[in-house]
Amino acid sequence: MKGRTIFVGIALVAAVCIGILFLVSKISSAHCDTLDGPVVTAAKRALEKGDITPVLKWVKKEHEAEIHTAFQKTLAVRSKGAEAREVADMYFFETLVRIHRAGEGAPYTGLSKEPVEPIIAAADQALEKGSVDHLVKHVTEAVAAGVRKRFAETAERKKHADESIASGREFVEAYVEFTHYVERLHLDAIGQPAHHGESAEGEHKH
Repeated sequence: MKGRTIFVGIALVAAVCIGILFLVSKISSAHCDTLDGPVVTAAKRALEKGDITPVLKWVKKEHEAEIHTAFQKTLAVRSKGAEAREVADMYFFETLVRIHRAGEGAPYTGLSKEPVEPIIAAADQALEKGSVDHLVKHVTEAVAAGVRKRFAETAERKKHADESIASGREFVEAYVEFTHYVERLHLDAIGQPAHHGESAEGEHKH
């Protein structure tokens, strides 16, 4: 039983290593509405160079005309002073992110000034450097730690599960958390992020 559990843990970590490539390809949508995100970064580069090309990849083809119009308006206002430039830039950032989000079928709730999550920053750095090794190592270590922690808690409670009803319920609680955690990781790793937006209790019934 112990050997089988170790094998399952190793298999899970391997699955996450494979799935991380899928994660990196989609992760920009998680922070595209931040001022430090890739969409606004592209917009800043476009405005500095006076070339709209870097931002067009972030919008659907049918929205290009609207972005072109916003870009030209922004360039015209930027030349009227530092204050006008700041306002104009923010107008363009917001317009671009709003249209980008609309293309994803997601609502726009404004630009966030919150710093990018470390793991997302690591994903961006991996793309910049052209190597995913450090990111895979970081995520794999976090996954392994999470699995081991929940396994240890569940295994310990299992030892006492039959001592009383209360002990049995403690085991079941740990067991549900452990199995749901493993399943969520596995589904995300293979590109099937099921049950998003649902509570853990609603995912499965044991």
